[in-house]
Amino acid sequence: MDAFFAAVEQRDRPTLRGQPVVVGSPPDQRGVVAAASYEARRYGIHSAMPSREAGRRCPHAVFLPPNFKRYSAVSKQVLAIFEHFTPLVEPVSVDEAFLDVTGAQRLFGHGPAIASKIKQAVHAETDLTVSVGVAPNKFLAKLASDLHKPDGLTIVPSDPAAIRAFLAPLPVGKIWGVGKVSEQILARAGLYHIADLQHATLAHLVRLLGKDAAAHLHALAHGEDARPVEPTWDEKSISREHTFLDDVREPMLIERTLVDLAEDVGRRLRKTGKYAGLARLKLRWKNFQTITRQVPLVPPRCDDFRLRAVALELLAAQTVTQPVRLIGFGVGQLAFQSAGQLNLFESSSTPRRTEALSRAVDEIRRRFGKDAILGAAAKQPD
Repeated sequence: MDAFFAAVEQRDRPTLRGQPVVVGSPPDQRGVVAAASYEARRYGIHSAMPSREAGRRCPHAVFLPPNFKRYSAVSKQVLAIFEHFTPLVEPVSVDEAFLDVTGAQRLFGHGPAIASKIKQAVHAETDLTVSVGVAPNKFLAKLASDLHKPDGLTIVPSDPAAIRAFLAPLPVGKIWGVGKVSEQILARAGLYHIADLQHATLAHLVRLLGKDAAAHLHALAHGEDARPVEPTWDEKSISREHTFLDDVREPMLIERTLVDLAEDVGRRLRKTGKYAGLARLKLRWKNFQTITRQVPLVPPRCDDFRLRAVALELLAAQTVTQPVRLIGFGVGQLAFQSAGQLNLFESSSTPRRTEALSRAVDEIRRRFGKDAILGAAAKQPD
């Protein structure tokens, strides 16, 4: 979808059409941009940019708070349109999905024809635009969908030599998984475009990036991606972050905020019916330097008691040497059932008891409101 959050706001408020719209925190508060309309992007505004910077770049932009409930409803509407063309739909996020249309060609025509029909259907039913990439695999389709936004339709050839020629002039940063650090490493080695990667030996890339990253990069540079479209998409991680209105040094405020984040992550985790095998802390200092620390959860857990405790343990292990701008907590390695070796000194019933108690708190808060139970401690119950 094109500038999805901002586009929904402009659609629902016609007076905003043609104006620079920013969805996120107000420009006079701490926070970041969640989405920017294409009118706002002309001023260099983009997602994850501090809202104050966005306000400086475009003082007359319209800033709106996110309405995630509304965006989710529109997302479901769009996914239903996709499923009219193929049951093989893999959502990647609220505004993006992969579709395998191999089996739909007899009904709707070849790939480009199906893409055109999808674009027309989305616009007719939602009054929004979508950019589509048509390609032999997921990597190429994703890359193509981003090349000619908004309202784009990009077709990637299917012949291997033609695919390599299509990729060759693009910067290495267009490859899935190449971030700023990898891009800098490649640039220092004189590798700026995908063509440079195509001509580099795998051994050379291994020396630069390591075995796994090099193999991944080498395959994608040649347009090779064997991953199937997986209709039963699951969340891979759950996280929450909080940006302070003012930089914070007070340990108690930092800890209290972290506990609140851990409890919210736990509630969302239990709602999915999953258990987490990994916990992660995120801290961003006043100068925007960001660090992450993570530990495994053995066995995987979903209860607030363990999540709060491990969050505070991660924080205690990190020396806070400067004011904190943002703090976050997340979990990963999600599975539908807890597994693994219990701690030698932990009663086998403790995880079950704390999980049951956490779920009871969830139900109380669901029925009587979030403030029905306050001030829960991080220690295990007696």
